[in-house]
Amino acid sequence: MIQIIVVDDHRLFRMSLKIAFKGHHRDIHIVGEADCGDELFRVLATTPADLVLLDINLPDVWGVEVARRLRKEYPDMKILAVSAENTAETILGMIEVGIHGFVSKRNGDPNELATAIRTVMDGGEYFGRDISAIIFDVYVSKKKTAVVTAEFTPREREIISACRDGLLGKEIGERLGISLHTVNSHKRSIFQKLGINNTVEMVQYALKLGIIRME
Repeated sequence: MIQIIVVDDHRLFRMSLKIAFKGHHRDIHIVGEADCGDELFRVLATTPADLVLLDINLPDVWGVEVARRLRKEYPDMKILAVSAENTAETILGMIEVGIHGFVSKRNGDPNELATAIRTVMDGGEYFGRDISAIIFDVYVSKKKTAVVTAEFTPREREIISACRDGLLGKEIGERLGISLHTVNSHKRSIFQKLGINNTVEMVQYALKLGIIRME
């Protein structure tokens, strides 16, 4: 059972999620609700949870600040942002804090949220297609004047392709017959060559450069 706390100042949204999860995603249990940042931390003081589903626009504090405090006080807590606030500044700010995923509320799809929650709890990252597109556009804009000199080993290309397929570290190791430690070592090397620090940017940039292709 995945235990989550929903932080959103719209009561109807919280109620809709409770109904959707209870009816179709029974492995996800909403154990607490909050309509602002302060209330979230009051709830967390007495309610154990695995993941916080966090809106960005809260009445008392910006979601980025809530995420930053969560990372400091609850370092093991998973954070999944869900918001209609899809500006590049907001998305990148949340990523820099260290959230585990971001889903656009404009999609209005509880099934995608459920998929995102499970992906994050399995140790992965989840960014909706529109969110990934914004990340990609910003990254390419930053890199457009740079000369790309990175060269990848055959094994590193296999790692990138496996990440494109959505495989997690352990699954990549099983596919390639190598240990999780070796997978992580290769990923660190790839990140260093590209000057990035997360899997989403790695895959998006590799696609842009033609290192890998969508199949």
